[in-house]
Amino acid sequence: MSLLIFSGDYDKALAAMILANTAREMEIDVTLFFAFWGLLLLRDPQKMSTEDKTSYEKMFAAMTPKSPEDLPLSKMNFSGIGKQMLLSMMEDEDAPSLTAFLNGAIKKGVKFYGCKLSMEIMGFQIEELLPQVKVMTAKEYIEDALNSDIQLFI
Repeated sequence: MSLLIFSGDYDKALAAMILANTAREMEIDVTLFFAFWGLLLLRDPQKMSTEDKTSYEKMFAAMTPKSPEDLPLSKMNFSGIGKQMLLSMMEDEDAPSLTAFLNGAIKKGVKFYGCKLSMEIMGFQIEELLPQVKVMTAKEYIEDALNSDIQLFI
């Protein structure tokens, strides 16, 4: 299964991580390719740096969410109130957090790739991302996706 994760929204990222974890539990190989806003899911808040960045890249880094739990909802965010409601409902159902699903995917052997061009445009350095992330070009991703049985865009 190959997922292209373009969204930086909490609920969409949650759906992607649920699918990735479930596929691995079914012994399906999973590749996650993160482009543009999807890269926000891979940031390691402990490793963020402004070193060797342009003024725009520094401003962009300061204005975007620092970790998966900081991502907004795609709909009904209402300055964070909607997200708090969702998190409360998830807690009521004993559903894991986005970070827990992300860590589960890592433990299960899901392959994580950051889009090379997206990283360059957005000013993300590989050192700022989770250690499991590798860099891949769009061509390499398409080749991988062509060889998979399931391709999804989130």
